Amino acid sequence: MSKSSAQYSQYPQHHPHDHGRSFQRRPTAAVAAAIPLPATDDAYTIVHAGKQVRFGPVVFWIVVGTVVLLGLWSAATATYFAFRDDVLTRLIARQAEMQYAYEDRIAELRAKVDRTTSRQLLDQEQFDQKLDQIMRRQTALESRATALGAMPDVTGSIPRAAPQRGDASQITPKPSPISDTVIFVAPPDREARLESRAPAVAAPLTNQFAKNQGFDNVLVRLTTSLDQVERRQMATLSAVEEGMDSRMRRMRGVVSDLGLNLANLEAAVPRSAMGGPFVPIKLSANAGPFEKQLNRINVTRAEMDRLNRTLALVPYRKPVIGEVEFTSGFGVRSDPFLGRPAMHTGLDFRAATGDPVRVTANGKVVSAGWSGGYGRMVEVDHGNGLSTRYGHLSEISVKVGEFVKIGQVVGLVGSTGRSTGPHLHYETRIEGEAVDPQKFLRAGVRLSAG
Repeated sequence: MSKSSAQYSQYPQHHPHDHGRSFQRRPTAAVAAAIPLPATDDAYTIVHAGKQVRFGPVVFWIVVGTVVLLGLWSAATATYFAFRDDVLTRLIARQAEMQYAYEDRIAELRAKVDRTTSRQLLDQEQFDQKLDQIMRRQTALESRATALGAMPDVTGSIPRAAPQRGDASQITPKPSPISDTVIFVAPPDREARLESRAPAVAAPLTNQFAKNQGFDNVLVRLTTSLDQVERRQMATLSAVEEGMDSRMRRMRGVVSDLGLNLANLEAAVPRSAMGGPFVPIKLSANAGPFEKQLNRINVTRAEMDRLNRTLALVPYRKPVIGEVEFTSGFGVRSDPFLGRPAMHTGLDFRAATGDPVRVTANGKVVSAGWSGGYGRMVEVDHGNGLSTRYGHLSEISVKVGEFVKIGQVVGLVGSTGRSTGPHLHYETRIEGEAVDPQKFLRAGVRLSAG
């Protein structure tokens, strides 16, 4: 194959009939004359067995490119079939590795979600437990506040703070000592009552707090508020117990100062109509400091109530209402009629005609009528040797044998008998002997102090 036939004219053409013949070199000129020259130099000629095939350059390169591509395709195909198993194995292994990686990632994410959900459930459960504890504590504090409010103050000695809510009904003025020894005042410290607002704030917003993870602050505020309420309740209870103990000491001290026998006085107390089975006091095993202190207060209050009933027979109250003004004291004085020294067996209270005269202790009327220099006079026997006399009355309101109670009106102030003007002559006697009434009145002031 060449661009010119002259290139092939230099070699003799071999023919199958030439076997056995001697090779003779042909003249170059003759060959050149036998094969004509091509018309152009750009063509490619293939000569085989005396035949020539001419190709143009475009066709030639197309054929060459096709042959090269077929060779590459054959090589690639042979390589693929030769290494197909290895390639497939690698592809499968790669796919499996990617699948395992995705599965591990999915499992990790699922575990993370499970941990998050478990943590949220645990937080919710802890919140519910804390809220339940707060609710139980609030209920306990409310019951304590109810117990404090239902407990009357029989001491009259606990200092009361000014009401902080402007409620005038919280203040109960103490009656005159003549009324009774049992003094009821407002329930202790109404601020100790726990207002039921915590459930309204916490319960509806439980889920919201849990979602926002801000409920811890709310629980802390609620717990702090309950702590403050509990401290106020304990302070109130301590004040009540301290006041009762102080009152008990004063009551026993008064009886001792008056020279009276407490056992005899208690024996003289008339029994009221009461009864019921005996049920001993029991405290639960899980009783806290508040319950124990409240139990001590109840025991002290029962004993104080017994002492109050006993002291109801002791005439330490004033027989008239208002400011006390004596016109004549107990002891030796100058007789208003004779001008000579004489013994005055009582106290003269300044008063106006018609003012009510009240008995100073429970007892029984043993005399009610005219009695010499006393004029119209009432005598009341209080038992255990104690008695009181009310003289110079303008009018008597009771009868002999009548039982009278503290503060009951027995007559009206007058100027009957040996008197220079309207006043009340008041006497206290022990076993028939006159003693200074001021001793009893001072005891009454001491008991009502505070």
